[in-house]
Amino acid sequence: MIKNDEAHLNIAAISHPGAAGKKNEDRHKVTAFHAGGEERTPTVLAVLCDGVGGHRAGEIAAEMGVSIITEVIIAGDSSQPLKTMQKAIVQASNAIYGASKSDQGRKGMGATCACAWVIGHRLYTANLGDSRIYLLRKGHIVQLTTDHTWMQEALDAGVIHSLQPDNHPNAHVIRRYLGSKKPPKPDFRLWYFEGEHDEDALNNQGLPLEPGDRLLLCSDGLTDLVSDEEIRSIVQEGTFDLVPETLLSLANDRGGHDNTTILLLEVPGKGVQQVPTPRKRRWFAGCLIAGIFLLLLVLAVYFGIQRWSSDINQPTDIPTVVTEPPLIELFLTEDVPITPTMTQTATLEMLAPRPTRTPWPTHTSAP
Repeated sequence: MIKNDEAHLNIAAISHPGAAGKKNEDRHKVTAFHAGGEERTPTVLAVLCDGVGGHRAGEIAAEMGVSIITEVIIAGDSSQPLKTMQKAIVQASNAIYGASKSDQGRKGMGATCACAWVIGHRLYTANLGDSRIYLLRKGHIVQLTTDHTWMQEALDAGVIHSLQPDNHPNAHVIRRYLGSKKPPKPDFRLWYFEGEHDEDALNNQGLPLEPGDRLLLCSDGLTDLVSDEEIRSIVQEGTFDLVPETLLSLANDRGGHDNTTILLLEVPGKGVQQVPTPRKRRWFAGCLIAGIFLLLLVLAVYFGIQRWSSDINQPTDIPTVVTEPPLIELFLTEDVPITPTMTQTATLEMLAPRPTRTPWPTHTSAP
């Protein structure tokens, strides 16, 4: 794949160590690129890693996670995004674990991970830990990812009935992370509709994005101190470039006890534009040439008929020479149908918005 100088999405980002004087162990990277050759679909990859709190060298683990995941995905296959992301995440985790074993000062280091890969107009996600991905659409906010924490698992199992992170000793115990001894299992569930099961959430991968949609990736430094409703209000109503700074300031004003990183992506109002592929251009040129030949054939037949009609109306005693109409052979290449792949699909305006079940998901907020 080839990196692009400009992304087809609007991008804004900020990272801060927080107000408590901690070292910043968050790392992030947003990359715009497209596949080489005939495939020219624009893509944007956003990766955020948060060094797991309490472990040594968390910033090194986060840096390795962001770098390796980005490199593997760019060098991978965009026609199989989930397999490519899984390969990248497992490879990064194994590298972090190997580095932690080779240096006593890095023993136990790890990092959370949140990845959003937008291929053309379709969204693919993967996550480990408690860094989150949100979708903000038409005044609603949806948490697309699940936290991999002891608290969330206890809540899902019915052991506890409400999240009270400040009052529980296991509030920030991470259950999945980069750097574990066993290769981690990336979570590809993308939660969108009300009452979904795991299989439904998996099938949501490749979610079509709409003009005006905003994607927010953030570390827990934000979500520990700022509610979903507050995030919704600021992201939907704020000036795009200033939203990350506004959210960060709110978290720091409330103590800023942790590192905070915020990545914001936006689908432009005109939607995602596809770059014409050489194959499409050749098809158009072929149709144009065929049309010209067909026009010439029609003209030749027309003038031939006119001349023949003129000849038969002449006096019979005047010898006439009848010239056969010229035969024009039309050669066209066989019209082989082109089957578009997932990354060669129509632009965003050609896709009808996906129907949203009502009521809006209970894990979202609305104005």
